[in-house]
Amino acid sequence: MRFAAVVTAILLPASLAWAHGVNDRPPDARELADLEAKAAVASPNEQPYLYAELVHSMTEIATEQYQSGDNRLASQSLKSAQGYASKIQTGLLRDAKKVKNAEILIRHTAFRLHELLTGASVDDRPTVEATIQKLNQVQSELMMQVFRR
Repeated sequence: MRFAAVVTAILLPASLAWAHGVNDRPPDARELADLEAKAAVASPNEQPYLYAELVHSMTEIATEQYQSGDNRLASQSLKSAQGYASKIQTGLLRDAKKVKNAEILIRHTAFRLHELLTGASVDDRPTVEATIQKLNQVQSELMMQVFRR
């Protein structure tokens, strides 16, 4: 019984992310710039989901940067992700669209960061942990928004 609960806890977030089309491939510079521009001019109720996509993209970029040994750039990418996460929180003051999708994407992204944390150096851990903490806070707020509807 316990084994089934553990398997479900591990596989459910991954399967939900896959079902919603989460792509763990880091975007190229043009795709990232397009997404940033789209989020900046989007209507306020569409921005939280677009910023969730940016958080996810920046996390994937940071993961790739850590793997290539560029820890300074990876840290900057995670700080950008934290900034986008703050914009999600600001956007939740309105009646946002795709809140559940944004919540699933943020949960998946936090899961990916936990994977990154296991291999992070002692110097890099504080930034990764701070980003995970921020994403967990945002995910909780997104869940509250889902249940308020």
